[in-house]
Order: sequence, then structure tokens, then C-alpha cells
Amino acid sequence: MLSPDLAARLQAASLDDRDAETFRLRLERYGPDLAESLRAVYGEQAGEVLDRLTEVLLHASQARPADLRRLDEARLLRPDWLQAPDMIGYVAYADRFAGTLRGVGEHLDYLQGLGVRYLHLMPLLRPRAGENDGGYAVQDYRAVREDLGTLDDLSALARDLRGRGISLVLDLVLNHVAREHEWAVKARAGEEKYRAYFHLFPDRTLPDAYEQTLPEVFPDFAPGNFTYDDEARAWVWTTFNRYQWDLNWSNPDVFLEFVDLILYLANRGVEVFRLDAIAFLWKRLGTSSQNEPEVHWLTRALRAAARIVAPGVAFKAEAIVAPAELMGYLGRGVHHGRVSDMAYHNSLMVQLWSSLASRDTRLFGEALRAFPAKPTTTTWGLYVRCHDDIGWAISDEDAARAGLTGEAHRHFLSDFYSGDFPGSFARGLVFQHNPQTGDRRISGSGASLAGLEAALEAGDPGRVDDAVARLLLAHAVVLGFGGVPLLYMGDELALLNDYSFAQVPEHAADNRWVHRPRMDWALAERVQAEPDSPAGRVNAGLRALLRARQDTPHLHASVESRPLPSPDGRVLLLRRDHPLGVMVQVYNFSEETVALPGHLLRELLGDHAEDRLSGSTFSLDRPTLRLGGYRALWLLGAELRG
Repeated sequence: MLSPDLAARLQAASLDDRDAETFRLRLERYGPDLAESLRAVYGEQAGEVLDRLTEVLLHASQARPADLRRLDEARLLRPDWLQAPDMIGYVAYADRFAGTLRGVGEHLDYLQGLGVRYLHLMPLLRPRAGENDGGYAVQDYRAVREDLGTLDDLSALARDLRGRGISLVLDLVLNHVAREHEWAVKARAGEEKYRAYFHLFPDRTLPDAYEQTLPEVFPDFAPGNFTYDDEARAWVWTTFNRYQWDLNWSNPDVFLEFVDLILYLANRGVEVFRLDAIAFLWKRLGTSSQNEPEVHWLTRALRAAARIVAPGVAFKAEAIVAPAELMGYLGRGVHHGRVSDMAYHNSLMVQLWSSLASRDTRLFGEALRAFPAKPTTTTWGLYVRCHDDIGWAISDEDAARAGLTGEAHRHFLSDFYSGDFPGSFARGLVFQHNPQTGDRRISGSGASLAGLEAALEAGDPGRVDDAVARLLLAHAVVLGFGGVPLLYMGDELALLNDYSFAQVPEHAADNRWVHRPRMDWALAERVQAEPDSPAGRVNAGLRALLRARQDTPHLHASVESRPLPSPDGRVLLLRRDHPLGVMVQVYNFSEETVALPGHLLRELLGDHAEDRLSGSTFSLDRPTLRLGGYRALWLLGAELRG
């Protein structure tokens, strides 16, 4: 129990008998989890934090609208809602998709036509003016960017989405706030309460000590992790940019502020929070200050608090870390299944592009085999591309098992996708070259990286065919792997790189805007009438893949995809052991036709198998199965169809 005077507080909160009983029941369920998590972080202060937290939770519970209370009850009855095969995600910047939040609302038919049930609108809470790291330098969490509309517009959009069965997903930046945020303004003015919200140092002694083990996120335009601020008269911890001040989560006031913010936005209709930069929350001298144990306790505490008031809300961890660390964000050991509900499978995206460049899936298989099993109640966020750059997160150990040298392969991929490697089909831009480590990340749209831009410029129909096939193959893997596939805006239209970013002053220094184009609504309107165009072929092919996914229960995310040994390095084989039967997925990552021994599949599926993508039936009693270039198969044994 959070407070010995809970009954009096419930009465003061004006909750009716039913809502008060609901609060008590959820408190019995999640209160111990919350208390244990806070003790692990705040020690002797935990009791006081819990007492103060009671008021925050009661206030938010009293303010929760009736329709969202109904959503909570529905989600409690269907806790696997994020794992269902019909859960299709779409990711877009509101302004680049439709101008304003009201504009987004005018295009819900389009999203529903794609089968979208999860809409992630990229950072839209009010950022600082001017340069703002793509919106991740938040000045006010309780306001929307003025050019997009108002918070009431956001609530109305959330309500309209909910009416169509689409969940609104929003970024919540946890690690830092803009220098112009109210907390930072008060800290600069000398208010000690708010100075304690940040990491401020009077001289370089401790910053220099920390720097010995801290990596640089943006070495090109934000070297180092500390910035001297004249007004604050201190060195400020600024992991990402000089204008983004890292928060001090060892101060429980910061935790309480964010519980209040999460519940405030949840009551506005946000259903999923993307926990941005979550790996960086806890600072510890002598470490990288990433993935520290307190991060997982804090996330678990935030989740437990949210469950008490709004169990219809889910958390997605934005943790782009090594696989061994990634599982901590879904919960391992004492945290198993009690941290975030979803995390990005960044490695899958990296391996897609690696295999397309090399025409070799051996590294892909080794990387997947090294992944530990996730909790069955959680799910992956899966994507071909996202708003960010591609960092070649390939471990030396995985590379060695595949017969490669990690450093050399990462160098090859940077060369290939920047177009510098002989024979490359890609058109990408190098982002953040670190001369000390040799790391070069890559920006570029999915279509341009897959070769469509270069093929169209060359006027080569064969190369266009290959580019279209690569895009559809990559999406087939993402849609079939098991998780929430996240379609990045414009990929369904094969939009190319947008080089006009260089003419926008606040974007010019950040070439990631090359793959953040404006939605081409004219193309979207005519694409189905132009089925032979590259955009028409990609759109039709992707829609067919989406329908196949929605109709295949074997893709429920509680089931893991596991790699099978492949007799041909060009082919990736994945197995899914669903209660309805075994599913085997076959992906050819080359332009060439490959012959697979029939017995490999016959042993798993029997003499006959149905391909859920084409509807074709294959006889597996033949010596070989011929697989065309960039072909994908989702095979079920004929007697085990769902």
C-alpha cells in the first residue's frame, strides 16, 4: 500500500465506489512492484517518494476520461494486443505527413486502408526554437508545436484514431530537456531545487573524469559530453547537444515529474510511449553511463505507476544497444517481462542491409542465434528503415563466427551504402564519421539505399526490378519476423532521397533529413492506377504482404523466429513454432535463382506446403526447391494451415 491513509485520500479524490475499488485492486497488483523498484533506486527515500506519488496517481486516476477507462478494461482482457498479427505500425512526422494534427486526421482513411493500427507521430511536443535535434530537445511536455496545432487537437486526433482501432504513439524524451525548458530556466536563475534536476559541475574535475569512459554520440557537431553555461555558471552534462541538458534521475523529484507527465499525456489519449534515450538515464563514474542497473528499476517503476492508473498504456524502449544489453529493456532476471512492453530490434534492420549488400546471410543467422529469448509477453518493434541513421551495430564475435572480420565488414557496409564500393547499387550519405573509431553511419531512404534511385537515373529496367524486389524482400522479413512492423512514411510509395534538406538552415547540418521527405499525396492518389511504375509495384507488393500477415496467426509475437542452418549462404531460413504448427520462412537475398534441397523443408513441413504469400502449394517430395532472385516464402505444412 502506498499510504496508510489511503481510504481518506480516495475519499478526498472524489472517486466513486467503483473507481475507488479499481484503484485499490490495481494498487494491490502493482504497488509491491512499484515499492520494490523505488527502494532499489532511492533507498531510504523510497517511503517519502511513495507517499508523494500517491497524490500524483490519485489525481490522474480521477482525471482519466470514461472512454479511456473502457480502453483500460479492454486491454486488461486482451493483454497481448501489441503482439497480434494484425498490429501494423506506421511512423511519420505529422508536419511532413499532413501539415498539422488536424491534417493527419483528414488522412485516416489512407492509414486504415493500409491496415495501420499503431500510429507513431514523431516528436511533436513543443521543442526549443531553431535547432532542436529533430524535435528531441523538448521545451514543454504539456504543449504541442505551435505549427502543428494544440493539445486539444492532439486529444481529438487520439480520439478519432481510437475510434478506428488505431493507437497513438508519442515520443517521451526521458534523458534530457531543452536548455529553454522551465526547469533549466529556473536552474540557470539559481533556484537550487531545479539545479538539482540536472548534472551541474563548478569546474572540469568531474567532467574530465567521466569523459575517460564516455562515448560521443555526435562527434561531428557535438563533441564531448559537457558544455559550460555562462548563466548557470557551471559545466552541464549534455550527452547529445549543448542545448539538451541531461536530467539527474538520482533526484526523486525528476521521477515524480515524469510520472505526472506520462499520466497527463495518457489521459490525453496517448496509448504507447516511446521512451527516448532511455539507456542514458543513470550516470556512473568509470562507465559508459549507459545500461546501468538503475535504468531498468526506474523503467519498471514508471511502468508500475502507469499500470495503476492507465493499464491500457504500453512502453516502448528506444534502446539502440548491443543484443546482450537489449534484453534488459524487456526484462530479464528479476525484471522479466516487467519493464518495457516493446523494444526496437535494431539488429534485424542492420542485418537486412548487410545481407542485401553482401548477398550472404551467414552473419544474419549468427546474429540471430546470439539473441537470447525475449519474455513471451513482450514484442519487438521491427523496421526496414526509421527516421534515424543506420549505425553498423555488428559485433566482432558474430562476424568471426560467420568467417568475417567485424571492422572490415563494417567498413565495407559504410563504403557500399555511401556508393563508394565498386558495383554498389545504393545512394546514401555518410553521417557522423568518427575518425578515432572509423565508424561511419549512413543516411538514406529505403528506396535509395535499395538501388531504386541509381536504377532510375541509369534508365535500366533490370536494375529497377532488382531494387523493387529488394524493398519487398526486406519488408517481407520485417512483417514475418514476429513483432510490430513499423512502416516508415513514404516507404509504401518507394520515395527517394530528398536532397532539398540542404536548403533548410536548421536541417542543413544533419543529413538524416535526406530520408525525412514530405509525403507525396499526389503520388499516393495515383499509385494504384499506375501498377507498372516502381511506386505502384512496391505499393501493391507491400499491401499484399500486409494482408498475408494479417491472415496468418502463426505470426503472433509471443512466438520467436529462430534461424535454421542454411545450405546456401544466400538464403535465410527462419522457423516459428506456433501451436497451430511449424512455419518456415525462406528468403533469397540475391538476384540469382537458388536450388534448395527439398528434404530440408520436407522434414519440417511434410510432403506439401502452402506459401501464405503467393497462395501456391509446393510439393516438397522433389529433390530441390527452386527459389527465384529475392523470393520470399512463408511456408506452412498443408495439413496445419491456420
